[in-house]
Amino acid sequence: MGSIESSELPSTAPLKLLWVNPINLPDFDRPIADLIARVKLPNSEVHVVSLDLPEPTQLTNLEWRGFESRIWFPVTAIAHYAATEGFDGYAIGCFYDTALDEARELSGDAVVCGPCQSALQIVSNLCNRFSVVIGVEKWKVQMEDRIRHYGYHDRLASFRTVGLHVDDFQRDPPRTEAAIREAVRLAIEIDKAEAIILGCTMEFGFYAQLQKEFGVPIIDAVYACFKSTEFGALNKVQFGWRPSRIHSMAPPDAQRLAASGLFAGPPPIANRVIVPRN
Repeated sequence: MGSIESSELPSTAPLKLLWVNPINLPDFDRPIADLIARVKLPNSEVHVVSLDLPEPTQLTNLEWRGFESRIWFPVTAIAHYAATEGFDGYAIGCFYDTALDEARELSGDAVVCGPCQSALQIVSNLCNRFSVVIGVEKWKVQMEDRIRHYGYHDRLASFRTVGLHVDDFQRDPPRTEAAIREAVRLAIEIDKAEAIILGCTMEFGFYAQLQKEFGVPIIDAVYACFKSTEFGALNKVQFGWRPSRIHSMAPPDAQRLAASGLFAGPPPIANRVIVPRN
């Protein structure tokens, strides 16, 4: 039997995590922080932030590719900030997994996760066929491309739309819950899905009741992404499983990075809510 390495730390080792709401609106920082506070490990400190973007830019969602294009660099810049400020994990709070590869390249020792990949990894352990509940048809192609890229397309039973845009999900929770309920029903009965992914971080707050009603796993994208980030950070601290930095994972060397001037200024963070360690 192999010996226990002296470098292995206990699972109670302190963790420092960063969650970005990739919009320049602070309205959901506190609600997301409150969700995270309910499920985080006692040893996790979590910073929930939203973006600082110059006027007149005002983004409340990334539904359209043109909108999403505006925040690729800020999300990447915050990954560089996570690397320099000692964060163990960095979660990107959009189901498109915006700038995930770019963020991973520059995150240093911080493990980076996105909601789509996180949800897929979790649901793949729970079923053979899953459906994704999305807002409108517009999202389908981009999300299906991500699912295919991650290698889970053969398990995809369907997408089901609810006729709501991102900004609508939290405006009328009873209406949203009813729409998701119908989509889940159709996915199970018609598409033969065995589990459901809620394909937007703004679909938070609905999984538990619907999971109880339908008796199948219903994956909340916020919880999936956060717990994957926390678990990855814990593995990094406990076992040294940090992001690789060779071959395709190699970042620019320090001299080239400094010469680029890309990260010379402060990180593009506006609002911040800190959930302290218990």
